Amino acid sequence: MSSINTNTSAMNALATLRNVNSNLGTTQDRISTGLKVSSGKDNAAYFAISETMKGDSGMTKAVNESLTLTKNSVATARLGAEQFSDLATEFRDKVAFAQENQGGLDEIEADLTRLVADMTAIMEQSTFNGDDLVNAGGGGASGNSSFAADGTYTAETTPSAAAADRSVITGISRDTAGTLQTTTITVSPVDLNAQREMFDAIATGFAAKAGSATGDTYLSTVLAASDTATQATVDAATSLGQSEKSIERQQEFLTKLSDNLDAGVGAMVDANMEEEAARLQALQVQQQLASQSLSIANQAPQNILSLFR
Repeated sequence: MSSINTNTSAMNALATLRNVNSNLGTTQDRISTGLKVSSGKDNAAYFAISETMKGDSGMTKAVNESLTLTKNSVATARLGAEQFSDLATEFRDKVAFAQENQGGLDEIEADLTRLVADMTAIMEQSTFNGDDLVNAGGGGASGNSSFAADGTYTAETTPSAAAADRSVITGISRDTAGTLQTTTITVSPVDLNAQREMFDAIATGFAAKAGSATGDTYLSTVLAASDTATQATVDAATSLGQSEKSIERQQEFLTKLSDNLDAGVGAMVDANMEEEAARLQALQVQQQLASQSLSIANQAPQNILSLFR
């Protein structure tokens, strides 16, 4: 039956054209943005997951950047501690040289005093952007330590001490409920000032004490003290080196982790451009055919006129 009021063919052709145009618009959006999921209406689950992963990737990169500052502080302190250790070794060697060489004690004392001054300069320069990991500021120590001519040691009124351990954020994680958590490592500051004070106490009046009646006892005592202090500086440099390496490992992992998160997000929301290009061409052909079909369907009522001629 033919009707001039209802054109079923045109209605079907129009519905097909609308569907093709909708699909074509979606494909064009994906090609222009490069995303197959650009909002929650495209795929709510993928959109929610990808947004969370994007946030985690951004935080991971921010933590990585902040670790660079911490690593620079530790690296500066480690460099200073290593140089300080070299001077400590030289100091100990000169004290050892004085054990059986009573002549030239004044010259040895001058060398020791110069080494202590160099230690002080290096220690004060071993800070990065004001961050002191070697206790260059003295750590609240008061009074002066000293050695008597018989080797008796008198400590400071308030001994020098390293700063408290630092908890450094190294990354983020999420538990099974999706709650954000942080991971940390511990960086332990060292106390080069305590060793510098020990070396300074040995250097002060070294010639007179070494040349006194109890000089042999004094020299034996300060040599042992020098060796202990030197070993402490080696331990300090080693501790800082371990912390620096730990931070470097963590930064390397964070770089790989952020790359992996970005790749995961891309796999969920990025459009496959090869598929979209092929789909675009197919939809353009379908659009043309649907338009022609609608045009033919719209001409059907005209055919009814021939029935009345």
